[in-house]
Formats: sequence, C-alpha cells, structure tokens
Amino acid sequence: MKQVILRLLLAFIFLLPLVSSAEAAESYTLDPGHSYVLWRISHFGFSHPTGKWYVNGMVILDKTKPENSKVNVTIQMAGIDTGIAKLDEHLKSQDFFDVKTFPTATFVSNKVKMIGKDSAKVYGTLTLHGVSKPIMLDVKLNKLGMNPISNKETAGFSVTTKLKRSDFNIKAYLPGLGDDVDISIESEANKSS
Repeated sequence: MKQVILRLLLAFIFLLPLVSSAEAAESYTLDPGHSYVLWRISHFGFSHPTGKWYVNGMVILDKTKPENSKVNVTIQMAGIDTGIAKLDEHLKSQDFFDVKTFPTATFVSNKVKMIGKDSAKVYGTLTLHGVSKPIMLDVKLNKLGMNPISNKETAGFSVTTKLKRSDFNIKAYLPGLGDDVDISIESEANKSS
C-alpha cells in the first residue's frame, strides 16, 4: 500500500508542472476592429505611401512561460485599404497581391524569444502570394488587463518587422518602387470565454 501511495505522490509531483503550465496558457482572440497590419514603401523616392489590412487570429498567451506563447493570424488580402480606391484596386491585381489567386496571407509562430520583461522576438512563417518564408517580429506587450469598454481581459501589442516584397514574388516596378517594406502592427486581443 505504501508503494502505491508513493507512486501516486511521485506521479502528482511530476505532473503538477505540466498542469500548471497548461492552466497558465490562455487563448485570446484578436479584435479585428483594433488589430491591423500597416505597411510603408518607397514610391520611386518621392514619397512613402502606406496601406493596411485588418486581421483575424488567435494568440495563446502563457503568462508564466511567455516563450511558450503562440500566434496564428490570417489576413484577407482583398481588404487592403490605402484610402485611395484606384490604388487599392491596382494592389489587388496580378501586378501585386493577385487577391483572386491568393485571397489570404497567414502568419504562424514557431518560437518566442523573450528579450525583456515586456518584449520578445517572435519567429514564424509568413505565407504571402503563395510563398512561405520565415520572418521575425519585434513584439512589445503594451498592456494586459481589463478593457473598460468590453469588460474583457485584453492584451495589447505593438509589433514591427521589415520584409522584401521580392522574397514573395511581388516584383512589379522594381527597383523604382521599393523592395523594402516597413511593417507596423497594432493589436488588441480579448481573452476567449
């Protein structure tokens, strides 16, 4: 009988960290009204126009071990918004994003490296225009707490990265129209019920 109790006690001790870790990981749903990807590119050196997409997705946030957190995001490419209807239509065409053939872009994380209390490098795969490439995001946790509007626990993030559009076979008007794309992401995610 003592051996059975000892085995149960040992099993409990070894399983407790796994249970605690699973309980610490919580699911958050991106708020599409407050989550967007903003891009900026050189227009033949004359200006740096911007555009954005609103995004949908999930964040699995592990507060006790943030390096175990995960991100999975989808962008509906036809939702591009530059504020200029003609430009939006051109960007949706085969010259650029070809949204009929490639209606979505996705980012799925595979590694989180903490670099400070509220900052991390998030590594993952971006699939855009039919091409999947590894990218790294610089992520800052702005705030984690109760949202006074929604009355939901909310996590807010600011994110930056740089891409080369040619890496994703988007090459129209190179090199005059810049290859380097600056990306800024603002996001709020609400704790899932």
